[in-house]
Amino acid sequence: MTIRITWKRVILTIATLFAAGMVFAWSGAMQISASSGHWKVTDWFLHWVMRNSVRTYSAFQTPKGQAPDRDLVSAAGHFRQACQVCHGAPGVKPSPVMQASTPPAPDLSVTAQEWTDRELFWIIRHGVKFTAMPAWPAAERDDEVWRMVGFVRRLPGMTPEQYRALIEERVPADLPGTRPGTLAACTSCHGCDGRGRGQPDIPVLGGQKPASLLAALRNYASGTRKSAPMQVAAATLTEEEMERLAAHFAAMPGLAQRPIPTLPIIAKGDPARQLPACGNCHAPGKDAPVLSGQKRTYLAARLRQWQGDPTVVDARKPADGMAVIARRIPPDQIDAIAAAFSEP
Repeated sequence: MTIRITWKRVILTIATLFAAGMVFAWSGAMQISASSGHWKVTDWFLHWVMRNSVRTYSAFQTPKGQAPDRDLVSAAGHFRQACQVCHGAPGVKPSPVMQASTPPAPDLSVTAQEWTDRELFWIIRHGVKFTAMPAWPAAERDDEVWRMVGFVRRLPGMTPEQYRALIEERVPADLPGTRPGTLAACTSCHGCDGRGRGQPDIPVLGGQKPASLLAALRNYASGTRKSAPMQVAAATLTEEEMERLAAHFAAMPGLAQRPIPTLPIIAKGDPARQLPACGNCHAPGKDAPVLSGQKRTYLAARLRQWQGDPTVVDARKPADGMAVIARRIPPDQIDAIAAAFSEP
């Protein structure tokens, strides 16, 4: 018997299969529980699709920066508070609860070697659908993603001792008015002396104005200010804990109220660019944060983050005064400005 294939029959067959699939989905008979797992062919197919997608999209990505092999304290701190529960860490097993997800989070000490830096950047930056792997919560912070790439790249050869050295300094006594471990979570990156453990991306907190530190914590907690490690750390803090922490670090030695540097663009600004003098806001006695003694690398990076944010437009964000000002600073002057404030 010969069956004639016509367009009408093809369309009818497709419509019938679609209707059958919709009826099956509507019936609720499809098993979607994590405990049921995947068929082996389904698991293979999903991973195959994911790897192909990462390879393709990462090839078109042109991320700024590169994966470092040092200065990984902030990345390690974020990994401890946000990633360790699923992936585990050197000397730390992953949570059995999270490992019961479908699919379970991979052991990065093994799988990190299977990806290039560019591919790791893509996965960490964008996350993976149909898994528990989220996108990076601060989408514009490629610098943070690159530090995490550098940290993950180090995991296969990292010892438990090396990991603990990155995520701990020394455990201080709990701060009155805060929950146990709150201060230790802060000092793991910022150091017990508030100086950032020698890391170029972590600012000096000691000597900063309490009001400035408190405002920063509130902005991180609300998501107004973007930084994945700080947003995660601040999100669970109570108002009282923020106030206690701000006062604690502000009372430490570090930054100092010094006269504004004499560099012309700092002292006088640039009227042609509508760029005000830094001293208008940051001079001793003013309300803006203290800059004198801050790390050169941190100041320069902060200014470049404002300049590189495509959403910061003077007319659209008139309330974001510092972002508006930073966009008017000549890029070739940023390093000189940062150096002038950081010098003793």
